[in-house]
Amino acid sequence: MASSLTRISDEALITLDNLVDRAGSLVQPTMRFGVTGLSRAGKTVFITALVHNLLHGGRLPLFKAQSDGRIAKAYLEPQPDDGVPRFQYEDHVAALIDDRIWPQSTRAISELRLTIEYESASAWNRMFSSGKLTLDIVDYPGEWLLDLPLLQQDFRTFSEKALELARSPARSDLAEQWLDGAAQLDPIGPADETKAREMAALFSDYLRACRSDDKALSTLPPGRFLMPGDLEGSPALTFCPIPDLPDGSAPDGSLWAMMERRFESYKSLVVKPFFREHFARLDRQIILIDAMQAMNAGPEAVQDLERALVDILSCFRSGRNSLLTSLFSRRIDRVLVGATKADHLHHESHDRLEAIVGRLVERATQRAGMAGAEIDVLALAAVRATREGKTGQGKNKLPLIVGTPLKGEKIDNETFDGMAKTGIFPGDLPENADLFFEQLGSNKPEDRPHLNFVRFRPPTLEKTAEGVTLSLPHIRLDRAFEFLFGDWLA
Repeated sequence: MASSLTRISDEALITLDNLVDRAGSLVQPTMRFGVTGLSRAGKTVFITALVHNLLHGGRLPLFKAQSDGRIAKAYLEPQPDDGVPRFQYEDHVAALIDDRIWPQSTRAISELRLTIEYESASAWNRMFSSGKLTLDIVDYPGEWLLDLPLLQQDFRTFSEKALELARSPARSDLAEQWLDGAAQLDPIGPADETKAREMAALFSDYLRACRSDDKALSTLPPGRFLMPGDLEGSPALTFCPIPDLPDGSAPDGSLWAMMERRFESYKSLVVKPFFREHFARLDRQIILIDAMQAMNAGPEAVQDLERALVDILSCFRSGRNSLLTSLFSRRIDRVLVGATKADHLHHESHDRLEAIVGRLVERATQRAGMAGAEIDVLALAAVRATREGKTGQGKNKLPLIVGTPLKGEKIDNETFDGMAKTGIFPGDLPENADLFFEQLGSNKPEDRPHLNFVRFRPPTLEKTAEGVTLSLPHIRLDRAFEFLFGDWLA
């Protein structure tokens, strides 16, 4: 997809970056590992748990290099890109362990370098390998990834798609103010800075409303409207989609011409640099999604999640690298879609969650026309905040998850104080993924699957008899490691 996303000059810069990266890898094998996800999916928690478990020898029975005793040690090193903020691992792990609060979510790109010293399982590899693997972990917001399809759109196409989405049943009430304002615009009238700022603010408010917990919608480009950073107030973020022109053209100096120019500036200043400098240099990728939040919000949120997955998967330079092609361009050959917060369900529903998300990913992959890369789906919890229990007697025992709900969380008429542990029946997912989608499409809300979704505080870490604090508990983090970089440690 690279040729359709970028110009020849961009491709030349990408090739140069990859030659520099590969030259370094000849001395020290290095894998650039992308971590992204949609809102509140737990990207920061995932990276923190990954690093903590590798640094402290966590319980990872399905991560072969660790379970075989072949990892000597892991340690952090200075990252290679001085112009990119460092992922603040120390702050995040302190928040989780010492304060028992979830760290701040990803607002911008960051990096962290982790080096693993290991012994290869192959005698042949031991003769020629340095026994070191460097992981350059690149953390970036999923909203930025959803911006990449904009590179294939002109302003007219962008406006048409955005207006179609805004008028859909799931969004029309949220977009009402912006749609009313857009309907009154005169596209061929004179450019008006005050009107542009007003409409951009209404459009941003609409996107933020889509991301709220009760709506849980995922397709929200342009992503920097939700996290403007140092571009806040700039012309590149002061535009919005507007209705089509009657005759398909607009004079210079018109409102349409101004909005069109700013849309193109957004692509040049925001989207292209991200693609060229970061995304196009990745080897492996994990995409984290909060599927249960979408399920709880209803069928529109699940459909929007699938739409977002189509847009995301269509962006990857998918396929397998050969020695020659890897020198000039990278292709992401493994992608893991992680359905997070599996600890909010009883273990009996974990395989069901995987099957449901797997069905979404399968359909999205077919629609995106993605081929070549190996894609897996995994229900996981990077940090397990609950344990399991049961209530009742005999055969009527009800499975529970037990943890400390965050202060202010509610179920029915009960509001939690953030201190007391409680047992919650999380609800059941259907055993058959087809049945789930049938239920989801029912016109009767009572027929749809319902989950008791409550956010929990991070756990208190257990200690050994010798007083040693154990690593962060998890669900299937070892399986994620094995899929994403286990072969690099073989």
